[in-house]
Amino acid sequence: MTAPQQSAGERAFATFLQLENQARAAASSEALAYSIVNDGLGLFEFRHVALLIGGRVRAVTGVSVPDPHAPFIAFIERAALQLQQGDHHAAAGVVSAEWLDAASRDDWQALSAAEALWLPLKGRDGGVFGGVWLARGRPWQPAEYLLGEQLAGAWSHAWLALEPRKIWQPQRLRRKAIVAVVLAALALLFPVRQTVLAPAEVVPLGGRVVTAPLDGVIAEFMVKPNQPVKKDQLLVRFDNTVQKAQADVAARALGVAEAELHTGSQRAFQDAESKSRLDLLAATVAQKRAELAYAQDLLQRSEVRAERDGIAVFADADRMTGKPLRTGERLMELADPAQSELKIELDVGDAIEFPAQAAVALFPDSDPLTRYDARLERVAYEAAQTPGGGLAYRLDARFTDRAPRIGLRGTARVSGEKVALGVYLFRRPLAALRKTLGV
Repeated sequence: MTAPQQSAGERAFATFLQLENQARAAASSEALAYSIVNDGLGLFEFRHVALLIGGRVRAVTGVSVPDPHAPFIAFIERAALQLQQGDHHAAAGVVSAEWLDAASRDDWQALSAAEALWLPLKGRDGGVFGGVWLARGRPWQPAEYLLGEQLAGAWSHAWLALEPRKIWQPQRLRRKAIVAVVLAALALLFPVRQTVLAPAEVVPLGGRVVTAPLDGVIAEFMVKPNQPVKKDQLLVRFDNTVQKAQADVAARALGVAEAELHTGSQRAFQDAESKSRLDLLAATVAQKRAELAYAQDLLQRSEVRAERDGIAVFADADRMTGKPLRTGERLMELADPAQSELKIELDVGDAIEFPAQAAVALFPDSDPLTRYDARLERVAYEAAQTPGGGLAYRLDARFTDRAPRIGLRGTARVSGEKVALGVYLFRRPLAALRKTLGV
């Protein structure tokens, strides 16, 4: 009896080694799956074997392509899910009917063999990513599922080598997804400083605006943009042809009125009627003197002079030369180059609450790597129309350290109150959604 027993053991061991070699030599996961469900018949004498990866049947004994809607496939996948959810899913062993629900037990009796062996396939971290269901009519022996457990280790290693990134583990993936969602939700609650970006310009602080003193046409600009000027220096000369003519006419009319008054005064000694007209002639002279003074004042206004020292801030002299102007239209601004502030045009859609002395950073368009720090001083309560046709709130900020040159343009970043990260990221989309839905 000893010799035949040893011969059977040797044959079983040889078959076991052959199955391991076939697993290592498999060129693809399909070839490995075929070997798992078919080549172990000589070792285990099973009726059928089903290979499950990630909760789905990948191969069945004697079937080239498993039908996912077949009753047997549905039963195996449901039974494997219940095995993986229990405490016994990580160890090889004979399947007990108590591990399955009533419907699965009924399907087991109708669709599979009476005795089933479950061999879990484990990853490098010890997690189960699949399993092998072996079923036959006679009971399994401890030595058989010990060999099956060893084979399951070889199959797992080979499968991970062929499909290292295709192992889908629903439970672990579900846990990771839950953890990711929780971490994302916590991250959205993290407080951050809310900021907005808006176009900005460096403008003079406390500058003196120079306006047109009369209706007329500019004849010549006597200064250039950003040129330093002194008090009483000539800035702009208007075309004074009309004013000269008016002054000359007023002077001649005054001479005529004075001559009539002198003649009337001489006649008043002899003519009572001439004496009665003296008051009217005197009033006429006064009127003509006032007209001459007004004409001379207009003539003097045709030359605009600086009221203080500073620099002449304006855009382009050529565009304004020869252009008809009304009294009060802006010509330029006299500014102190050492005194400047930041004018910010904040779009109404970006309006947020700003704390007192909110931090402002200016990044010039000409040098975006340079930063100028400032503090918010004023915020307009009412939005005004911008030159581009939009509506914006004006914000004024005072530079805290060095100040750039007047006229420099760039982008200002204004810091508001601290809010949750979710509000910071989704404020504009939520506002657009609210407008769309009308809530």
